[in-house]
Amino acid sequence: MHGPASPGWLLVALCAATGVYCLLRMRSHVEEQRRAAGGEALMGFGMATMAVPAAVFTPPSWAWPVFATVFGTAALHALWSARAGGHHLHHLVGASAMVYMAIAMALSPGHQGGHSGSGIPLLTGALLVYFTGYVLLCGVRLVPVAAAGGGVGWGDRPELARACRLSMGIAMVAMLLAL
Repeated sequence: MHGPASPGWLLVALCAATGVYCLLRMRSHVEEQRRAAGGEALMGFGMATMAVPAAVFTPPSWAWPVFATVFGTAALHALWSARAGGHHLHHLVGASAMVYMAIAMALSPGHQGGHSGSGIPLLTGALLVYFTGYVLLCGVRLVPVAAAGGGVGWGDRPELARACRLSMGIAMVAMLLAL
């Protein structure tokens, strides 16, 4: 992304920490937690990688098609998994947003953003509306959740999973604004 370095590094740290926690959730005894955690870990690490400030590291030109391919594959997996319902439709939107950002970064001159003075493109605006709504909904859902009891493992803590989803939603809004 092409924003200032300090907020960029904070975004990298937030997304990477979320990815690490999602990897821990993959060890959960609850099957639903394990299924969702893999896609969320991929999103967290992918977002962390994309958020590295361009002033520090500009990815090679081949990196953006790789991002688009990886997240395109994740979007197809989420689409296939959406037949069962659940959180997969959100994963589909998130992976598709990552494909969109990778393509936008690949097409931007010098990878410094491609929206020269024309305002926010329609798709970016639609994704901003979706993820802003998602963040607000996650925040509301987070409030009433009581902390889990003593014997529950880290991968089975619903309040932490919701907090991770909230932080990734906030990060997606920040990345879309910086696009």
